[in-house]
Amino acid sequence: MREYFLRRLLLTIPTFLGATLVVFVIIQLAPGGPLEQQIMALRMAMGGEAAAGGLAGQTGAMIPESALQELRRYYGFDKPIWQRYLAWLGVWPREIESYIAQPGRPRNVGEGKQVLVRKTPTGYELIDPATGKPVSGWHVEPQPSEGGQERVRIYRTGFSGILTGDFGTSYVYREPVMKLILERLPVSLQFGLIGFILSYTICIYLGIQKALSHGSPFDLVTSTLIFIGYSIPGWALGAFLLMLFGTQSFVELFPLGGFQSEFYEQLSLWEKILDRAWHFVLPTIAYTIGSFASLTVLMKNALLENLSQDYIRTAFAKGLAERRVIWLHALRNSIIPIAANIGYIIGLFLAGSYLIELVFNIDGVGKLSIEAVFARDYPIVFAFTVLAVLIRLFGAILSDLVLALVDPRIRFR
Repeated sequence: MREYFLRRLLLTIPTFLGATLVVFVIIQLAPGGPLEQQIMALRMAMGGEAAAGGLAGQTGAMIPESALQELRRYYGFDKPIWQRYLAWLGVWPREIESYIAQPGRPRNVGEGKQVLVRKTPTGYELIDPATGKPVSGWHVEPQPSEGGQERVRIYRTGFSGILTGDFGTSYVYREPVMKLILERLPVSLQFGLIGFILSYTICIYLGIQKALSHGSPFDLVTSTLIFIGYSIPGWALGAFLLMLFGTQSFVELFPLGGFQSEFYEQLSLWEKILDRAWHFVLPTIAYTIGSFASLTVLMKNALLENLSQDYIRTAFAKGLAERRVIWLHALRNSIIPIAANIGYIIGLFLAGSYLIELVFNIDGVGKLSIEAVFARDYPIVFAFTVLAVLIRLFGAILSDLVLALVDPRIRFR
């Protein structure tokens, strides 16, 4: 067992680093990022001010180089991409706190602490104004003067990245990324777990019944229905269900979106359960429709194959009851392919669905991530990439463990 996990870990690390590196490079090099958006917004603002002053048409006004440098530094584009990636991982020091100060004037730097920049013949030094002793761990960098006043930037560096548990701060929400994800993760987990339980419960039973009635009208009709459902994307089915059952154009049976009512906190416990269930019906159908065909057909084919094996014919020849042969002997070997796929299915559900949550206006991690992609909110995109990759990798390990439990031929040594 220990050797198995060690080998799995050795394979997981390069896979994780490779996946995050590819996503990081693509997003960093893609045009229209937050830096370009801020530069465009500044140019538009400066152009508007010029027009108000009688200089209409100067929408391409020049931005001071100091402002551009500050923007590049804030978004991390002042360093090579390999340094940005290592800093994002948390293995390369990066700037974690920065302030603009004037020499000779005390400056507050977080939690009420004050520092004083003092000019020396060789440059600047940072001291504690109360004791006059030098302050370590901080750096001083000269800045262009403003209004004839000398300015400097004081900052400190440290290791802060995903390996330290720090995913940074969202550019849009101005809040820690991990806080935003943890606030929305329970919602996606609820839909994911409900969809996972329903999929396996219904599909395994349906696959068994289809195998036992292979070639019957029931088998043909259900196969047609599940493959029609499989061919429809979940988000498209969700939009159709909203149009059919969530608007007054047809029959208004379910809410138009969200996962709970506005007056949810005022309800009793039983009323809260019913309210959530009412909101969960349509999104859950959209969540689970894609896995129905694959799981059902996989279960049916596996059971059909095992029913034709010699050991099943031997069991019947010994006079064992049909129910015992099917549900005890054949079924145990038939769920092996299902068990091998369980980690992937769990990863699919727990990672959420971007478009389904967007269609139903559900504030889960899926909706948060796709909105972050549209807004080029890099910290959220990177964080969601890390979580999705980790879920898939641990899902693969979970599949191996479940497979070992149901397959007597496999043993960890």
